[in-house]
Amino acid sequence: MRGPLLALTVGVLALAGAAEAQILPLPGGAGGGLPSALPNGGVRGFPSELPGRVGDLGDRLERRLERLDPVTRSLLDELTLAPERLTELARRSGGALELDPLGWPVVSGELVATDLSDAARAQALAEGFTLLREERLQGLDMRLTVLAPPRRLSLARGLARLKQLDPGGAYVFNHVHAPAGETSGAVEPPPAPLRPQAGGTRRVGLIDTGVTTAHPALAGVRVTQQGFAGQPTPAAHGTAVASLLVGEAGGFRGAAPGANLYVADVYGGSRAGGSSEALARALAWMAQNQVTVVNVSLVGPRNAVVEAAIRRVSARGITVVAAVGNDGPAAPPLYPSAYPGVVGVTAVNAQDRVLPEAARGPHVSFAAPGADIAAAGPGGGYVRVRGASFAAPLVAGLIAREGLSALSRQARDLGAPGRDPVYGAGLVGGGLRVSPQTVGARGQLSR
Repeated sequence: MRGPLLALTVGVLALAGAAEAQILPLPGGAGGGLPSALPNGGVRGFPSELPGRVGDLGDRLERRLERLDPVTRSLLDELTLAPERLTELARRSGGALELDPLGWPVVSGELVATDLSDAARAQALAEGFTLLREERLQGLDMRLTVLAPPRRLSLARGLARLKQLDPGGAYVFNHVHAPAGETSGAVEPPPAPLRPQAGGTRRVGLIDTGVTTAHPALAGVRVTQQGFAGQPTPAAHGTAVASLLVGEAGGFRGAAPGANLYVADVYGGSRAGGSSEALARALAWMAQNQVTVVNVSLVGPRNAVVEAAIRRVSARGITVVAAVGNDGPAAPPLYPSAYPGVVGVTAVNAQDRVLPEAARGPHVSFAAPGADIAAAGPGGGYVRVRGASFAAPLVAGLIAREGLSALSRQARDLGAPGRDPVYGAGLVGGGLRVSPQTVGARGQLSR
């Protein structure tokens, strides 16, 4: 435990008073900027003559944490600063989003409870919390309750108060997830969209933006779309990912062409799109529709609502595949790729080298082509794509076709011998790379 404590020395020393005030007042910032612990008790980035003094400080902090109440300790369990790219989402949201104490974007004025008891709900309402909405997710046997804190409490202090009132309850911010990088604007379908054909028998899922089914690469696919943040809204990111997952046209071919595609749009054009609540609802819808594999090319912080939803869909035999992110090798683990049981995917270029912006860590399961490749773009054409967002659907499609065990056996070892934090088990889907020149790709979508 000493490493995280040393990295957060200043914030931990600031903890004092009642549980509702015990939220670390740390600003958002780039992951990996804080010093890390060395085996001898020192801290990387500090002079070598300091390890003894820093080690003593670590011992003092551990003793102090042992005296903290359970509510505060639970708030300290998952301390990870947000990458600046995600922090910036709140600044551009026009008030729809705010930042949690560690800089992660959250839906303004909303806290989410999982499987809230009647007694805990009544206690929260008596305390001045407002019930915004409640829903039973049939596909996951889970109930979500969204609450707003009293005006006298900030969102962070409202969360601490709920945990104090009901220490055994599951309460979290309604964190927002972003596509694993930037994309261009919406892809508007033409006035007379092509009619989807019957498609195959496999059922694969995509949680992302909406998809334009009129693109030639998706014209032969049976696409079912559902909005979880308003009406489904076709956009560049989701359309490109969908084409790599199930598309086929002329010289272009995705990983599982012709499979039936279930698209959960968790954005809908909303500034507060991509919320944890929307992801949980989307996962429940996937379970109800009995998909076998779900691709999620989105990233965000650890969130108990999404983690519980993924655990429940996994228990139903659904494989979740997620992009590990493109915020650099020093970035903190991003989710959902880092949840237990999720297949995390990184991206390589045409030389089968990992992209320099790709994340690293034990959650990397496979590497797949994610640069120097083409995907569906605006106006029925194709664009170059780059990033883990576009490697993940290739892995998801291969799993839908062949199964996870078979894919593991096919992986080509790269980097250090055996599984490693850069390439995972190795490269898969190398033969699925469609060169941009083959389809006349123009422009580029990043990440």
